[in-house]
Amino acid sequence: MSRLPRSASATAPASRPPAGLDGLDPSWSRLVDVPYGLGSHRASRTWHVLDNGDALAALGAEPVGTILCVHGNPTWSYLWRRLVARTVEAAAAGGPAWRVVAVDQLDMGFSERTGSPQTLARRVADLGDLTDALGVTGPVVTLGHDWGGVVSSGWAVDHPGQLAGLMLLNTAIHQPEGEKIPAPLRLTLARGVLGRATVGTTGFLDVTLGLAHPPLSAEVRAGFRAPYRQADRRGGIGGFVADIPVDDEHVSSPELDRIAEGLRKLTVPALMLWGPRDPIFSDRYLDDLVDRLPHADVHRFEGAGHLVAEDVDYAGAVLTWLGDRLPDGTAGTGAGDADTADTPRAQEARVASPQDRPLWSHLDSLADSPATALVEMAPAGAEGPRSVSWSLLARRVREIALGLRKHGVRPGDRVSLLVQPGADLTAVLYACVRVGAVVVVADAGLGVRGLTRAVRGAWPDHVIGQVPGLTAATALGWPGRKISTTTLSPVAAKALGVEASLPEIAALGRRAHDALADLPEAPTSDAEAAILFTSGSTGPAKGVVYRHGQLTALRDALAEQYGVGPGTGLVAGFAPFALLGPALGATSVTPDMDVTKPRTLTARAVAAATAAVDATVVFLSPAALANVVATADGLDATDRRALAGVETFLSAGAPVSETLLAAAGDLMPNATPHTPYGMTEGLLLTDVTLEGVRAATADREAAVAAGAPDAGGVCVGLPGATTTVRIAPLDEAGRASSAFVDDVGVTGEIVVSAPHVEDHYDRLWLTHRASRLGSTAETRWHRTGDVGHLDAQGRLWVEGRLPHVITTPTGVLTPVASEQAVEALAGIARAAVVGVGPAGTQQVVVVAEAVPPARLPGLVSAALAASVRSAVAGASGRPVAAVLVVPQLPTDVRHNSKIDRTGLAGWATSVLSGGRMRRP
Repeated sequence: MSRLPRSASATAPASRPPAGLDGLDPSWSRLVDVPYGLGSHRASRTWHVLDNGDALAALGAEPVGTILCVHGNPTWSYLWRRLVARTVEAAAAGGPAWRVVAVDQLDMGFSERTGSPQTLARRVADLGDLTDALGVTGPVVTLGHDWGGVVSSGWAVDHPGQLAGLMLLNTAIHQPEGEKIPAPLRLTLARGVLGRATVGTTGFLDVTLGLAHPPLSAEVRAGFRAPYRQADRRGGIGGFVADIPVDDEHVSSPELDRIAEGLRKLTVPALMLWGPRDPIFSDRYLDDLVDRLPHADVHRFEGAGHLVAEDVDYAGAVLTWLGDRLPDGTAGTGAGDADTADTPRAQEARVASPQDRPLWSHLDSLADSPATALVEMAPAGAEGPRSVSWSLLARRVREIALGLRKHGVRPGDRVSLLVQPGADLTAVLYACVRVGAVVVVADAGLGVRGLTRAVRGAWPDHVIGQVPGLTAATALGWPGRKISTTTLSPVAAKALGVEASLPEIAALGRRAHDALADLPEAPTSDAEAAILFTSGSTGPAKGVVYRHGQLTALRDALAEQYGVGPGTGLVAGFAPFALLGPALGATSVTPDMDVTKPRTLTARAVAAATAAVDATVVFLSPAALANVVATADGLDATDRRALAGVETFLSAGAPVSETLLAAAGDLMPNATPHTPYGMTEGLLLTDVTLEGVRAATADREAAVAAGAPDAGGVCVGLPGATTTVRIAPLDEAGRASSAFVDDVGVTGEIVVSAPHVEDHYDRLWLTHRASRLGSTAETRWHRTGDVGHLDAQGRLWVEGRLPHVITTPTGVLTPVASEQAVEALAGIARAAVVGVGPAGTQQVVVVAEAVPPARLPGLVSAALAASVRSAVAGASGRPVAAVLVVPQLPTDVRHNSKIDRTGLAGWATSVLSGGRMRRP
């Protein structure tokens, strides 16, 4: 390691920051003399801190506790300026008064330059001396970032009697054994680099400030630079880097280990706010912290990075969390949180109950049956369909479960499955849930970028995949010990980091002497079972956590509502339903298709799959269904006979038009077409048949003819037997109310309650909290983000998504009714209605796909534009500012049907403001 420059050992007294720094009130600054040493060696150091104590006193507000904020390297207490301001504002508004003490660590910021090295143990002890000097006695909530996270955690471990809570922003408390420290830090520590990068120049500081997303303003950059303008002021930056424990021999390594283990003993409320784009403290460090503090609330801000405190409204998140978890400065029961039933404290208090009929119960009861359990229509390495019996599937699940256990998979471990739907995926999934592992199902339909975000966000302990998935995992740095579904050559296995193959895992299981003894007890109904990812149609895909009890409730709802069970043949053109087949005791098959491209499914493929299992139930996504209908001319007599045996047809995932549902009904003439309403967070919430859609349409037209207002939308039917639906009315700004109603014709956010609704969003505490607002200890509600209304018969009508509501000068407008009116016109295939302009004065713009398709984006003909304007005026009473045509509307990757209205609104804004007419 290179020596630090002489300036690194320079001394200088503490001082106050210069006036005029952006966002920093000079009245918050104070200098504090902190004694240290004994007898004749007694001396003191002077610290600079930001302290809102005087501001609170001026308001007459008595603090409920202290937030002790510790910055990292190379920032200073300026990092916490927004929290100081927000706490004063909250107290002035009558909220809880939190005193904030944000320190400048010695040799950093505007604190004293000691000229002496500061080890981690010394920094932790010094911080304790400072809080003693300030008379801070508790309750204290620590808040740390970067290496300030380590130092503040050290204080927390050493002051359990004063500690009320712990909060962390991107930091690291432990370096995984065998893994190198982050590359940027390795580079900085390289011989000949440390001194120049950290002290001799502003390089280290510049790089850190460049990690903000979006970039910092010139004023904020100047604020962070203020204490470090000369080399003799930057010694602490170099000293901090030099104190990073690179190995067990480092002087600070024992202290880091002590703090890391001490965290495991803390039971106070904890919060972690994380920026995933951090090149230094990546998600692997978050995963380690979650392992040490499993009760912590966690929120990952997609798009944020190392300077998460600058990238997002962390101060708002902190105050929200404090109001929920520590409303009066002491640990509460979530009184400030509407979701009292779902706080970590409440989750810990649940009584874990055994499962009467776990997901694999049919595998156990049919373990000796030679009947077919599933069929692969296009298995790898085979020319024709392959059938797997119940006995073979049950044996395979048991062998893999035992083998995974021997390989080191433990209850609670996360296992990412990068396997195409089929026998391997089914066997592995049921083996994982049997041993209590949590399966992470992020399908390839998310695209490479979305899949990467999903897998890294969940941070699995193990990855089981086929070669393409493992290749991507290796190239993109996805976490987890790797298992391949097939046996690889030694060279390939080494290149992909594969430790074992599925055949080897199964062989391990076969060698187990006592299967029952080697398998753990069955997971309880409250144990986490799966993390499924949303489609990402309205933002980054979110991980949705299901517990075993919720998955079994979903299985039971599907069985009861559609009569699916033993003896049923199930064609699943959507992978999750194929995976539920064994749980239902049904014989399942996935048609020959590219599951990442639903529009690749053809009518002949559906017919072949139907014939393979004598299917009576068929489930297809709307995009897949559209192509099945479009390719119906390719069916022969045999295909049509197979489809004639279908009794129940389902299509869900996006609104399905009456026309498309009827066309599907023509292909399956003896089937009752259904279009259930649901989402990844809660499948099968309502249901309606084709006849039900027609009846609802007739009722709506009659009501409108009688003078009733017409909100429009897509009718998705009545709630299921165990589902309750309510509406959170919208205000004039398009915001959903906190009160729920079941009044007829009121448009608002759709809110649902059912035993099979997800448990929570994974590592998205703020998102989960928002989705549960309005919940009580008695009823767990989920705010869907969809908007709609209930009619006089209790049927639900979906009118669009909450983020897509248009706020016009004459009130809010939901898009679906106007889109339906436009799509009924000759010359229009699909349409999106979006708002352009400031909220409250938005203008309506229609973006459409034409028939025949347009080659380039542009304006539609005057005649068609007039027809579109007339249609929208008739449906909504609103004028249309512009009608644009595009070759293809942008949709989500998974369903190929959910239109990206937010992206289209941005594109239309650009085009109508004079921007280039590019494809959206």
